[in-house]
Amino acid sequence: MSKYIIGIIITLLFNTQGFAQTLDDYFEVAAQNNPGLQAKYLEYESALQKVPQVSTLADPALSFGYFISPVETRVGPQRARFSLTQMFPWFGTLKAQGDAAALMAEAKFQSFIDARNKLYFHVASAYYPLYELNEWINIEQENISILKSYKTIATRKFENGAGSMVDVLRVDIMLKDAETNLSILLEKGKPLLTIFNKLLNRPENEHVVTADSLSTENLTDNFRKDSLIAANPVLTALNLKAQASKAEAIAAQKQGLPKFGVGLDYVIVGKRSDIAISDNGKDILMPMVSVTIPIFRGKYNASIKEAELIQESYGFQKDEMTNMLISDYEMAWFDVQQQRQLLSLYGQQTETSRQSLNLLLASYGNSGKEFEEVLRMQQQLLKYQKLKASALAKYQIALAKVNYLTSKTY
Repeated sequence: MSKYIIGIIITLLFNTQGFAQTLDDYFEVAAQNNPGLQAKYLEYESALQKVPQVSTLADPALSFGYFISPVETRVGPQRARFSLTQMFPWFGTLKAQGDAAALMAEAKFQSFIDARNKLYFHVASAYYPLYELNEWINIEQENISILKSYKTIATRKFENGAGSMVDVLRVDIMLKDAETNLSILLEKGKPLLTIFNKLLNRPENEHVVTADSLSTENLTDNFRKDSLIAANPVLTALNLKAQASKAEAIAAQKQGLPKFGVGLDYVIVGKRSDIAISDNGKDILMPMVSVTIPIFRGKYNASIKEAELIQESYGFQKDEMTNMLISDYEMAWFDVQQQRQLLSLYGQQTETSRQSLNLLLASYGNSGKEFEEVLRMQQQLLKYQKLKASALAKYQIALAKVNYLTSKTY
């Protein structure tokens, strides 16, 4: 499989200005570069090579014999013998074997499709934490800027005798906390980048451009649930494997029937020197027909039973997979709904906290009192802003899980 090389220059670790690759672009890069997915595709291609191996006649057998002591016949001594034989299985055996191999190859392809869908989910699960981290960094930077302005205000109030030095010290404490938090967030970017880039099989420090903003969708109840069973490649693969086992049972049954062979013997005959007869030294050409008689039935019956048991096993695996898909879907859909509710809550709390902060700032500007309440409300606003960013990332990951379970195509 060829690799897709993308060149892009990004000046900042989480810069979102200028050209930004979408998540779908990263899906494409991952699909073409990920070694695990390439391995799955090669498994499919190798399985295809099985079809001509099992649907072709066995090689003809050619034998040669030399008579050390020539066998004397009326027309002369036999010197050597050539034999060519071709065996033919019972009618339909090769087709059944080819059908089984082709169905197993198609099952491998469905496994490849599932691996691709799962890779997309992993890419999305690694992408949205980068978006969340970017938002947290921006929020923390804004918080630091606001705290510095608060420190300036508190310092002036103290110098004018309208405030307390404790207010300045409180801001200093919060500033140090904020700067430490920002430093930790910046360091957190390295492992998240490594996780994401390795899914794309790229250098671990290659920059990633995240979206400027994310939005939620108005999803209907039981979103894409009709595709949960109908389009799932794992279930499709199990169906194909069951069909392949059925074809293998047919092939095993036919292998237990007689095989036919046709051949030709050619005998080199020397000339007699002691007498003159017609056809003196004439070589012998003898067509032959052979039949194998499958008397020992144990191995054939066992092959048929094996195929039937495997077919039954695939049926149970399909039932188990169906149950797991339904359970996983319900949990993922609950996560989507939960994060939507939390997003609504955190949005309201953010707006209320911002309004309360403005009122407290106005009161502090007039009286120089309740500065501690200003700082407390600022931290509450910071908390809800971060929670909102996290809920949005978790919502997108939960939606990506639903898309994976329902085999969404991109």
